Amino acid sequence: MPSSRWLPAGAIALCLIFAAATNGSAAPPDAIKIGFLVKQAEEPWFQTEWKFAQKAADENGFALIKIAVPDGGKVLSAIDNLGALGAQGFVICTPDPRLGPAIVAKAGVYGMKFMTVDDQFIGPNGKIMDQVHHLGMSPHDIGAQAGQIELDEMKHRGWAMDDTAVMVSSFVQLDTARQRTDGAQEALLAGGVPKEKIFNAPNKTTDLPGSFDAANICLTQHQDVKHWLIVGMNDNAVLGAVRATENRGIAAADVIGVGINGTDCHAELAKPQATGFFGSLLLSPNKHGYDTTMFVYHWVKDGVEPPLATFVRKATFINRDNWRQALADQGMQP
Repeated sequence: MPSSRWLPAGAIALCLIFAAATNGSAAPPDAIKIGFLVKQAEEPWFQTEWKFAQKAADENGFALIKIAVPDGGKVLSAIDNLGALGAQGFVICTPDPRLGPAIVAKAGVYGMKFMTVDDQFIGPNGKIMDQVHHLGMSPHDIGAQAGQIELDEMKHRGWAMDDTAVMVSSFVQLDTARQRTDGAQEALLAGGVPKEKIFNAPNKTTDLPGSFDAANICLTQHQDVKHWLIVGMNDNAVLGAVRATENRGIAAADVIGVGINGTDCHAELAKPQATGFFGSLLLSPNKHGYDTTMFVYHWVKDGVEPPLATFVRKATFINRDNWRQALADQGMQP
């Protein structure tokens, strides 16, 4: 590592991050260095990605530099700092997919190999930058799986379509979120749900309060509905809507909500009494963290370029009965 007197202040600070990020791994000073940049480091999803990226680093003797990048300025600064530290590549889940062209250009300055995880970049034309290497879930397919689970459970409960409706807790500003809810709606329509029975509840923010507020408006507008199916982009989008049904006195037995991610619903599934949150689709942050890091490592070390796109198209459904075991099976303890 170059002497600190030749590094900018940001890079000096990152040296401290680097030392902590390696978690005491035995990587020698001249080891390959790979960054792993995530937009919401406090979230369980990204903590799990980091954990398994670190596992890859420890097993293969390279150094991992974990950095939180909650906004665009921090993304570009982090890449500069990775360059100052001599990193040869990185994995990134950007806070804004529209930063894609700027990230590609910045990585090119340092000749770093990189790939995206979870969210793909969006180009100036508003379309996905499909020439950037990516690993993630297929949002449309995962959404469709959630919709089908709800249809199956609705039939199991013997609900009639006449007094059943769908609430879509949506956030269309984010492409991944839109694809998930679009996939769910398409599955529901294919399963016989009339289009006029699907109601949109647009979220203003991507958190539980945002979905709660949107769901309250939807419930006020459709007070004649007896049974509700709830879909959303993630666990919190569905949990907020479920809280809104409870606030209106709608019984848990009259609500079927299926989340996506499987990382923010453990407390819900552990409650003594079942709620309207029926379950979630447990995605694979462990696989995302480990596989992307290994892809970049082999690209740097061996010149083996990863596939342009690697999509996981099916998730594990978790509910009150199996969630603990499902997490353990994936190396994610509850």
